[in-house]
Amino acid sequence: MSDPTAPPSPLLFFDTINAFQKSGALKAAIELGVFTVIGRTPATAAEIATRCECPERGMRILCDYLVISEFLTKDGSHYALTPDSATFLDRNSPAYLGRSVDFFFAPDLTAAYNDLARTIRSGRLHTSEHGTTAPNHPVWMEFARAMSPLMFPTAQAVAGLVPLDPSRETRVLDISASHGAFGIAIARKNPRTHLVALDWESVLAVTEENARAAGLAERFGKIAGDAFTVDLGADYDAVLVPNFLHHFNKDDCTRFLRRVHAALRPGGRVVIVEFVPNEDRVTPPPAAGFALVMLGTTPEGDAYTFAEYRAMLTDVGFSDAAFHPLPPGAESAVIGTKMAGS
Repeated sequence: MSDPTAPPSPLLFFDTINAFQKSGALKAAIELGVFTVIGRTPATAAEIATRCECPERGMRILCDYLVISEFLTKDGSHYALTPDSATFLDRNSPAYLGRSVDFFFAPDLTAAYNDLARTIRSGRLHTSEHGTTAPNHPVWMEFARAMSPLMFPTAQAVAGLVPLDPSRETRVLDISASHGAFGIAIARKNPRTHLVALDWESVLAVTEENARAAGLAERFGKIAGDAFTVDLGADYDAVLVPNFLHHFNKDDCTRFLRRVHAALRPGGRVVIVEFVPNEDRVTPPPAAGFALVMLGTTPEGDAYTFAEYRAMLTDVGFSDAAFHPLPPGAESAVIGTKMAGS
């Protein structure tokens, strides 16, 4: 929080307008393998440059900038990884996130912010009519392949919020399944659960690959197509809706949740995983700021508050809407229950 007694400063302006330099430096470090060649052993710029097969000058400047950006530490002439960098940016770590760079730097995403003023003035995307909501948009294949490690902790937390009856066979539908992390986590926790994944056919190839790797080949099914129009099936004990509703306006979200309600058995739960801002819409920053992503990449998407999700759920017949933060990430779960007879 800024100090209201401090004199005006242009530093925030320069830091923000040049933010592309920070993301560009991180992208370069990941592509060059800087975090991996450092690993657990601090190294000099010359040593890192040799291992990365680069001239020393550029590597020294890059590593110093990574220290400034808090991705590396520096002791004398030696650079070392921070705990976060060791966990998420070393290719030898099971939680490595470097593959997500291709998704975040996808031209269709970055181009959305080259003329954001035009999008705001017109009320329409300047890049394409449907943005990332277009059928079979290629960005979702990259998302599915890259984002599974990032979703793993959140998926494990969600699995703990979805109690299923261990005395009988149960069914779970994972909407817009992508990498499948959420449904897979629940199915692994519940040995009598059959998982059904819904997404575009091309993306489901990744979902199925991950499900097989998790040992779920015999308990996995799939539905290919548009989640708003394809037959969802019925008699599910839980329907997962992770990172999907934010792409659409409130009326479309409500219309979709009505389909989910019909697909659930009495007592079944819908589990929405989303970036949910507080009512002030500016806190917490990671969740509230996600609305800008939707402004730039979807025709009518938004980051909705818990009150808005509760109203949507109530409108279609769900009860007991509950809000569950999912630390350490920025997302939360909103869960509603289908009452008997509804």
